[in-house]
Amino acid sequence: MRSVNGFTMLEILIAMAIFTMIGIGSTALLTTVIDSNEAASERFVRLQSLQRAMLLIERDVQQAIARPVRIEGEAIDRVMFGGITDTSDADGLAFVRAGWSNPQFMLPRSTLEYVAYRLTEGRLERLSGHYLDNVIGYEPKERVLLDDVLDFRVEFYVGGEEDGELRWSDSYVGTTLPQGVALIIESETFGTLRREFALVGANS
Repeated sequence: MRSVNGFTMLEILIAMAIFTMIGIGSTALLTTVIDSNEAASERFVRLQSLQRAMLLIERDVQQAIARPVRIEGEAIDRVMFGGITDTSDADGLAFVRAGWSNPQFMLPRSTLEYVAYRLTEGRLERLSGHYLDNVIGYEPKERVLLDDVLDFRVEFYVGGEEDGELRWSDSYVGTTLPQGVALIIESETFGTLRREFALVGANS
């Protein structure tokens, strides 16, 4: 009789163990790749949000004008407010900006816009409205720019140097615009970010 050659039970078990180890390793590698891709996609989305927020802030700040407003019917001669405020969990910033698009004045509003920035429960918000002066009963429009903010600080440059560096102040309430504004945003994703803006309409 002819002998039949085949795999022994031990060889089959060894082969199964090898394939199992390869499968486990491939699954772990695939999971790592998927997680990395998801993390990269989420970070990219947050980066886009940060870029949009910075562009919006830059547009607002660089179009700031020295226009006082009325609050609850009382005329206020200060044109920019900045620093610690009751309406923000950290610093706040408020001013009037020009350049609000109103083609051929078709909309019943000005081309000036009152804007403010504040930190609320980890969200950096922009407040704006159709009315430059406070109107009783009117609520400003709120827009969330960033949602992973740990701290928000504002500094102002009104001139002068200290130890060879520009002298910045952490608060400002003035009848004229400061020469510069710096925003410090501490983000959970990107760490501490600082942007400095020169105000075109400020007095030299």
